[in-house]
Amino acid sequence: MTLKEQLTSDMGAAMRAGDNEKRDTLRMVLAAIKQVEVDDQVSLDNAGVTAVLTKQAKQRRESIADYEKANRTDLADVEKAELAIIESYLPQMMSRAEIKELAAGVIAQLNITGANGMGQIMGRLMPQVKGKADGRLVNEVVRELLQ
Repeated sequence: MTLKEQLTSDMGAAMRAGDNEKRDTLRMVLAAIKQVEVDDQVSLDNAGVTAVLTKQAKQRRESIADYEKANRTDLADVEKAELAIIESYLPQMMSRAEIKELAAGVIAQLNITGANGMGQIMGRLMPQVKGKADGRLVNEVVRELLQ
């Protein structure tokens, strides 16, 4: 079963169970997937669906930060619930320690000591962690290692 089929199946199950929160979140995700398919005139495979899910999760994280800055915990809670549902369909994200280990290996391999090699390191590291780690976190870890 593909990831898109799993999402559709789970949305049906949420409807039957009366879980409105999960149903609505999965509807939004499936609509985003459909929008990408229509815009690009393609049928997304699991990797494409995962990319859409990652983008949706990132949007939720940004919204949570904005709502918390504005002291709107009610809206932040809604976004957190949606984020939890979306993340349940994403592959397990790498921990900070795992990212640090990979980054240290790339830095040693390229023999870079200063921040001027940041672009080279990120260029080599990002394909290895694509879909498994947040780019902002990877950037933060690399900066720490270079200091």
